[in-house]
Amino acid sequence: MLKDDGFIPRKDDGLEPNERVSKTADGFAEDPQVLALIRRVKERDEAAFQELVERYRTQVAALAFKMVGDYEDAKDISQIVFVKTFYNLKRFDPKKRFSTWLYRITVNAAIDYWRRYKKHRHEDLEEAEARPVEAGRTPEGVFLRKDATERIKKALEVLSPKQRSIFVLRDMEGLEIAEIATIMDIPQVTVRWYLHRARIRLRGELARRLRAASAKR
Repeated sequence: MLKDDGFIPRKDDGLEPNERVSKTADGFAEDPQVLALIRRVKERDEAAFQELVERYRTQVAALAFKMVGDYEDAKDISQIVFVKTFYNLKRFDPKKRFSTWLYRITVNAAIDYWRRYKKHRHEDLEEAEARPVEAGRTPEGVFLRKDATERIKKALEVLSPKQRSIFVLRDMEGLEIAEIATIMDIPQVTVRWYLHRARIRLRGELARRLRAASAKR
């Protein structure tokens, strides 16, 4: 009797044999369930696409929000991203990391949206304060954190789309330089240069806003 060592696909898991253990070109072990979903979507399985959307909806919306600074705009961008994902998934290379590919679509969609519909709408502080306070966090701490977040969000507006994208991906999303280079389709040294310039410009803008706020007191 053969021992099930985890490499023999079960009939009910929807996986092809080559999907059980799959690594991308950069050595990253892709989730076999994601590969199975992608394969089913390529076969026009709408239920599989909906499951793929549910897996990545939060990450896409969060990245879009950090890029444009507005919840409603982030929702619109998320819709655009998943429509583009559906129609372009047939061109996705399974040897690449799916999340990297999806992030590239999100960044490009956010940049296009930001350029076309640039707005200066931000969530009112009263609306933000009306949300439930997370357990273990004081109202004072929440207020200070939201105040700092608002300052950073507004300061990000001075960055160019590429500077903003790279700053968000590295300093807010925590991605590695190599992955950002893949997402942005530029050399790693260029990513580092844009990141350096973005940090300098952002620090200067934050300092300027703090001085202006202090002068009003």
